[in-house]
Amino acid sequence: MLVRHAKSSWHDDTLADHERPLAERGERDAPRMGERLRVRGDHPALILTSSAKRALATAERIARAIGYRQRALRIEPVLYLADPETILGVIGAQDDALDHLMIIGHNPGLTELVDLLVPDLRLDNLPTSGIVAIDSTARRWAELGSPNASVAYFDYPKKHKEH
Repeated sequence: MLVRHAKSSWHDDTLADHERPLAERGERDAPRMGERLRVRGDHPALILTSSAKRALATAERIARAIGYRQRALRIEPVLYLADPETILGVIGAQDDALDHLMIIGHNPGLTELVDLLVPDLRLDNLPTSGIVAIDSTARRWAELGSPNASVAYFDYPKKHKEH
């Protein structure tokens, strides 16, 4: 699962980008998306998150909603503003015994990675708190790629308001 961090705050322009917290909307959306995952029964074996404050806060709120142990979250500093190749490198380095990963990071890298892995989705922008779940027939994380990947689902906070 590829997850973009929840909406962040630009209220304090003295903060470095890495230190920006969640906005009020992000504080609401992240646990709601976690609850949707819980209802789906979607529970990752491992959650990897960018070290940015907004990404870690998103990871913590989603983890709490799905009953994932907070201390089991793994911070991967290279996911901060990572490009698709870097994100794929992090994914490819994971233990192949794990059957389900959640990566929490940033745009534009996540949107570009989704477009690389599942071009049929034609994603222009992964919204904040958006989740793209990808199924793959690859036997190893390092083999994840377009020919063996398909969209399981794409969900985001405003999706259910549109119908």
